[in-house]
Amino acid sequence: MSQVGTLYIVATPIGNLGDITLRALDTLKEADAILCEDTRVTAKLLAHYDIKKPLVSCHEHTDERKLFQIIERLREGVRLAFVSDAGTPGLSDPGNRLVELTIAAEILVIPIPGVSALATIVSVAGINMQEFVFRGFPPHKKGRETFFKAVAGSDAPVVYYESPHRVMKNLELLQKFAPGKKVVIGRELTKMFEEVVRGSIQEGLQYFAEHPEKIKGEFTIIAHT
Repeated sequence: MSQVGTLYIVATPIGNLGDITLRALDTLKEADAILCEDTRVTAKLLAHYDIKKPLVSCHEHTDERKLFQIIERLREGVRLAFVSDAGTPGLSDPGNRLVELTIAAEILVIPIPGVSALATIVSVAGINMQEFVFRGFPPHKKGRETFFKAVAGSDAPVVYYESPHRVMKNLELLQKFAPGKKVVIGRELTKMFEEVVRGSIQEGLQYFAEHPEKIKGEFTIIAHT
């Protein structure tokens, strides 16, 4: 009877490819296959490190049947690594459900830690982050106002992710509900044009209104008092 396999949850760079860990590289090289959000994104990452492994798509729209097929492969003794498109899986990506099912099947899950946008922005926030709330990405439409009302009502700093297409509109919404709060806005973290903007929400809005060319890449934002 074959030994049950292992699921490795592997953190990958959020921009700077030099941020990958030696342990992550070893894990990806030793895995039988790699589960990933977008096979195109992961293929480029693996090509950079000259790693050749089968890629299996596993994203937020993956149905339960396919997830259980993955569990069966683990039962057969296969070693699988799961990566998100960038950063540490389990934070605003489809990794949670896969891990939940793997644990329920009593199969070993091993974290291979590394960089995350959350930890990166917290490290340079320059404010008291002893306690904070992480809320992931705001809803696109339904629930958006509720999201920012919750941010406005939080006594603790709130960290959330934002896309360049919605950052200005959502900062305006935050300004509407929490005009007294301040923000730390991380842009292109770990990349060549990395920037951290600090100040009032209005100052953040004004800065990016004056520099629209900088509204690119993913944003990581802390709203605080």
